[in-house]
Amino acid sequence: MAEQEEQVQKAVADPETYREALDGWMKRRMPEATAMRVHDVDMPRATGFSNETVFFSASWQEEGRPVTRRFVARIEPPDGGLFPVQAPGLEVSCALQHRIMQAVRDSGVVPMPELLPFEGDASVLGRPFFVMEFVEGRIPADVPRYSQAGFLVDEATPADRARMGESAVATLAALARLDWRELGLSWLDPSGRGEPTLRHQLDLYRRYVVKELAGREHPVLETSLDWLDRNAPEAPAGISWGDSRLGNIIWQDYRCASVCDWEAVALCPPEADIGWFVMFDRMSFDDLDAKRLEGFPTRAEQVALWESASGRKVADAIDYWEIFGAMRFDAIMIKLGDRMVRAGIVPADLNMPVVNGTTDSLARLLERQGVAIGG
Repeated sequence: MAEQEEQVQKAVADPETYREALDGWMKRRMPEATAMRVHDVDMPRATGFSNETVFFSASWQEEGRPVTRRFVARIEPPDGGLFPVQAPGLEVSCALQHRIMQAVRDSGVVPMPELLPFEGDASVLGRPFFVMEFVEGRIPADVPRYSQAGFLVDEATPADRARMGESAVATLAALARLDWRELGLSWLDPSGRGEPTLRHQLDLYRRYVVKELAGREHPVLETSLDWLDRNAPEAPAGISWGDSRLGNIIWQDYRCASVCDWEAVALCPPEADIGWFVMFDRMSFDDLDAKRLEGFPTRAEQVALWESASGRKVADAIDYWEIFGAMRFDAIMIKLGDRMVRAGIVPADLNMPVVNGTTDSLARLLERQGVAIGG
């Protein structure tokens, strides 16, 4: 996906227009802040195929003292989120993200940014959005991939990388220990009756794939769904972050400072998160022919760390959960590919929604299990 993302560089809206809108919005949300003003709006050139991100500062007087803070606005994509809608009423991806982020922040188990109230009025910025505090730190890049270039290659020591890997897995394990009922997450339940299971996720993704393919054939993805149905393990549902990877964490001194990007959250066995994590690790090293950076925990070490910290056992089924992750990734590539074609970024005849690196990776994982594509 990195090569595809590299092609997607597009202009964003006028920062001054957003500054004015955010200035008025912040004044309404923080009426107690004297002499409030929004400034230094930064709208980086970005894909625009997930949530659009806007960075900005706000300054005001507080008890006679000047205060300046940095914020981040996340804006709903024009045609909604990339991942399947988990339950009725969750069609607005930004609303879902704000709701789950607040719940996880309130639990106090992992570091999360402070959130301002969700804004569903599209007249403010053109689409629904939410604003959160800006968290200082570093984020491993996708393009070029952090395994090939950047601070993890050029600056990090083996001890730094080991600390990062262990912190990431510990974060996943902390989320796995959360009780979704205690957090009041019945609104996220796809069963509608308090009994979410892996089967609900498989059914959601199958329906999503059929809808997004709209009659097109995708033998690899269809084969993976059949295999996942036949081999589904029994595992109790919990909170699955859904997009568990190094690039969705803000890092300070190679420790997790904030967990980001909750668009893919689901009530699903949390084994899905360690499966996605090792899947993305494989895609970042093995699939790119990148030498494993000294210090990063191996796949087996990642799984062992997760098991020890979460109190759950996954070792015998990790291949299943990695394929489950790759299936999910390949499923959203259909919608992402179609967006890129509509935007004129990728020619339609390349058939990117079906023919892409994620499909190739999923096919290799199935072949390791002796699964014949289309069989």
